[in-house]
Amino acid sequence: MYVTNSIKYFTQIIVTGLASIVFSSVLAGNANSAECNENMNCTSAWPTLTAEQRSEVFAFAEDYKDFMDKARTELTFVTEAIKIAEANGFRPLRDDSPMTPGAKYYDNNRDRAISLIVIGTDDFTTGLHVIGAHIDSPRLELKNIPLYEKGEFALFQTNYHGGMKRHQWTNIPLAIIGRVDKKDGTTVQINVGMNENDPVFVIPEVSPHTDRGYGSRTLDEHITAEDLDPVIAHIPGADGSGVSDQVEAYLRDTYGITRGDLVSAELAIVPAMKSRDMGFDRGLIAAYGQDDRLASYANVRAILDIGTPTKTAIAHLVDNEEVGNVNNTGAKSQYFSNLVSRLIEAKMGADIRESYVRRALSNSRMISIDVNPGINPMRPNAWEPLNGPRLGYGVNLKLYGRGFNANSEYIAYIRKTLDDADVPWQTATYKVGTAGGGTIGGEFSRQDMNVIDFGVPVLSIHTPYAVSAKIDVWNLYRACNAFFKK
Repeated sequence: MYVTNSIKYFTQIIVTGLASIVFSSVLAGNANSAECNENMNCTSAWPTLTAEQRSEVFAFAEDYKDFMDKARTELTFVTEAIKIAEANGFRPLRDDSPMTPGAKYYDNNRDRAISLIVIGTDDFTTGLHVIGAHIDSPRLELKNIPLYEKGEFALFQTNYHGGMKRHQWTNIPLAIIGRVDKKDGTTVQINVGMNENDPVFVIPEVSPHTDRGYGSRTLDEHITAEDLDPVIAHIPGADGSGVSDQVEAYLRDTYGITRGDLVSAELAIVPAMKSRDMGFDRGLIAAYGQDDRLASYANVRAILDIGTPTKTAIAHLVDNEEVGNVNNTGAKSQYFSNLVSRLIEAKMGADIRESYVRRALSNSRMISIDVNPGINPMRPNAWEPLNGPRLGYGVNLKLYGRGFNANSEYIAYIRKTLDDADVPWQTATYKVGTAGGGTIGGEFSRQDMNVIDFGVPVLSIHTPYAVSAKIDVWNLYRACNAFFKK
């Protein structure tokens, strides 16, 4: 069973009843954060750490990197999250699950989204404390009929998921991860490229020697979406058959799948580079998928050790944010309100009314967490410096303007929550009219919930290898933990 070192530690202290003692050090944090945020003159949170806290930051980062290398897609994220949840006492939510304060459940939404739940002492209708994040990241995925041959190579036809700069996906090692569902009801799991002995796949760019006539094109023209097809094989058959025929035979012999089975497949092409420390001081993390599995991982870790909260706590992880929150595993679906209905029905039985669900949602507080671009040394003027988020400065409260902000009283509530827990924070507002973004928060505001967006700054999001600060990942975990406990 996959359990990180610190998760083993969490399990031990929960069993021995010493959680409150151990985690007091975790929540100690930056003792100066509340004071400096009164004057909005905070600096990097790194120098404020004690030696013990610095060790916690680096230990947390090791678990995070290990998780990120396993949770490469939403399918693998859900698989790994369930392993962590079950190792820490969470059990599948059933229709008859007791709604006893302190009870811990998870609900797996079609293997592509998941919610972790800890029942609180207050009635559901007084509101829930929810932290939502998404678990999908920009990637390539196979078309339904992907296999073809060109220039004596076998390739896979791809489509793209989420916004990306296409040239960044060439000449890097790629892995193929996902599932193939067959007509007989069986599922074949495929994961090739992440283990050291696996082959990788590459979209080979044209060399500068043969690039005349292309070098002067814009980036959008230079590599088109239809060019992003990785080479998957090269050796033809001894009988004169083509390379694609050899791939088809390989898939049949290795996995028992046919070309037709690929029509009902969800196979993602993702970077195969492992997560690594970055810099001489090892203060940064370079990894694929930090938008937004960084936030989702912090969310999962935060709910593990909250004991029995006052408000029922839900870590809600969804799919498809990068393509508009669509489908029944995305934030636009009715899944979340249905989940709240199930919780209330499990407690009240036949006495449940629709108004109870509406009241629970209306009284709920939610944080929608998602990373956003940090001030980048390559182009620092992309941000207006007073309101640009900086790596190492802590959680950033996103204030978009134009009606997309949380209301001022809820922002004040969040400020107090973070300051009471000594979690460093900053603000983030895009340059007016030149940039933008959003996340799942708007979908839950439509359900009459109190919602605020925040996250941490990351360099080069939506690229195959983004960069975060270890201290920010840790402080996002602490922020989520404080919100659940409040």
